[in-house]
Amino acid sequence: MSDRLEDIAAAIVAEGKGLLAADESSGTIKKRFDVIGVESTADSRRDYREMMFRATEAMKNYISGVILYDETIRQEGADGTPLVDLIKASGAIPGIKVDAGAKPLAGFIGDTITEGLDGLRERLADYYKLGARFAKWRAVIDIDTGRGVPSATAISSNTHALARYAALCQEAGIVPIVEPEVLMDGSHDIDTCYEVSKATLIKLYDELHAARVVLEGTILKPNMVIAGRKSGKTNSPDEVAEKTIKLFRQTVPVAVPGIAFLSGGQEDEEATANLNAINAIGPHPWKLTFSYGRALQAAPQKAWGGNRSNVAAAQAAFTHRAHMNHLAALGEWKASLEQAA
Repeated sequence: MSDRLEDIAAAIVAEGKGLLAADESSGTIKKRFDVIGVESTADSRRDYREMMFRATEAMKNYISGVILYDETIRQEGADGTPLVDLIKASGAIPGIKVDAGAKPLAGFIGDTITEGLDGLRERLADYYKLGARFAKWRAVIDIDTGRGVPSATAISSNTHALARYAALCQEAGIVPIVEPEVLMDGSHDIDTCYEVSKATLIKLYDELHAARVVLEGTILKPNMVIAGRKSGKTNSPDEVAEKTIKLFRQTVPVAVPGIAFLSGGQEDEEATANLNAINAIGPHPWKLTFSYGRALQAAPQKAWGGNRSNVAAAQAAFTHRAHMNHLAALGEWKASLEQAA
């Protein structure tokens, strides 16, 4: 694998491949394990993630990279093989989540700011030695129009932090994935999501330019343009695709090699159908693919249930979801393929 940032970024968005976001914090994965009745321990978390990394068909054919949590990038498999080496052996690229989470933005009720810049240069050097060749930083932009959320200050502060993070990554030889997530939790409609996402992306690329970040060596990880879950409105894949592509054509420079969508709480098939609709109306100047967490993992997690005898079934469930999203990244997915499986 080339060490050039541009080559690593291109490999992350290789044709028909996408990212497995396996970077849940220990607290988040505990909530997921509680649902399936599994105690969250260092070993159970390792066993679960190792199960996916050893799903050979999925990892070799459909997954370009894996976003890891600090614990996971340092762990070894049950047989002593470093998990990073399992990922590399499949041809995928190891990556690392480096932000310290979103905290309340002082003076702005309802807004948050993502922390983690202090000491980041040193942490990135450590992660590079551990094998990470890309990183992820998530900024959280909530929408609550009744409270004036997000404020211009929240958008400015978060995009400035993303730019500083991205510059430090590139200095360390690591491709930054910049993730300005406009949440789909609220009661807003699709047009409000569009306007907030537009304001965020315009400011983001202003900040990246000011920080002298080389766009060819970055990946954007955005939300799709979609109505909030509490709005009671369901947008068709065609509507999501039309507004999402309109947004990107107005805001994302063509120098950016690829856009890897977050699923943002969408159901498995919903995230796949929307990605497929976005690619079906191409061609686009960027590769458009997936960087899914729950939308790739919910089915295998349920099938696994913490039981070693269920590993093959869980790997089959993971491979199916990865295959469906591979097809969606090519604009070739059909709902009938889900039923056939």
